[in-house]
Amino acid sequence: MSDPKNHENHKNPFVAWVNGETFRKEEEKKAAEKKKKVKKEVDISVHHDRFHKIYKPVCVVLCCAFIALLIFVCIKTPPFGITDAPTNNEVAQKYIEEGLEDTGATNIVAGMILDYRAFDTLGESSVLFTAVMAVIILLKKDEDRKKEMTEKQKQIEARQQKEEELNDRHRDVILKKTSGIIAPFILMFGIYVVLNGHISPGGGFSGGAIIGAGLILISQAFGSKQTKKFFNFKVFTIITSGALLSYAALKTYSFYTGSHHMETGVPHGIPGAILSSGFILPLNIFVGLIVACTMFGFYSLFSKGEI
Repeated sequence: MSDPKNHENHKNPFVAWVNGETFRKEEEKKAAEKKKKVKKEVDISVHHDRFHKIYKPVCVVLCCAFIALLIFVCIKTPPFGITDAPTNNEVAQKYIEEGLEDTGATNIVAGMILDYRAFDTLGESSVLFTAVMAVIILLKKDEDRKKEMTEKQKQIEARQQKEEELNDRHRDVILKKTSGIIAPFILMFGIYVVLNGHISPGGGFSGGAIIGAGLILISQAFGSKQTKKFFNFKVFTIITSGALLSYAALKTYSFYTGSHHMETGVPHGIPGAILSSGFILPLNIFVGLIVACTMFGFYSLFSKGEI
């Protein structure tokens, strides 16, 4: 005779379904999963409440500690102009006394930024370039999402584009005329500041900011379509990538061959002349191009969504 328990284990699935056993098992399984989920949510809420209880006191303690540290540093900071301050050391003395001889730049600040600590400047330029690239990547993802938009959303997008086109066509006449006169002078002044950075106050960062402001003014006055005729995403990529790679190539060469007691083979020229200070002049130009393109790139990305 067959075992009844074994008979129950091998019961026909159809018979189990008719008797309601399948449905009952599914319901029990769902109830168990729901119970687990509720328990998990309760545990999360408990941990969340515990975290919030200690979050505010910890923030207050950390802020007070940071404020106390800043006050301590300010108290211990030596008075301005004191001769035995830690800042008045052999490094500052080296820059002041031998900067002209080492770099050929009459502007000591340009000599420090683009010669003694040029790797740091390369890092700053790379950060600007990386920031713009990150924004472009994020906006490209938004464009992919736009392809999946509903018809209503597409209609709203098309209406907004038409409004932008109308704004481009009907620009303020006074703004156009004024910008047409002022913008060339702004760009010329920016170029002057870049080219004279090694012999007078200025340089790539300040000159690039002026050039970027001039490009923004042109875009505001004449519209993005007119600006894209001479500055688009392709031009932006070529200029920024070329400037960064050229900067890296020049400074790599000078760092490998230009240490003390090793000649780079690049003459410093006559101090005070435009063509002087070795690689500092072209490095200023490259930094100016990167800063100008980055400024205008951020403006275009955040106002129009594209360069």
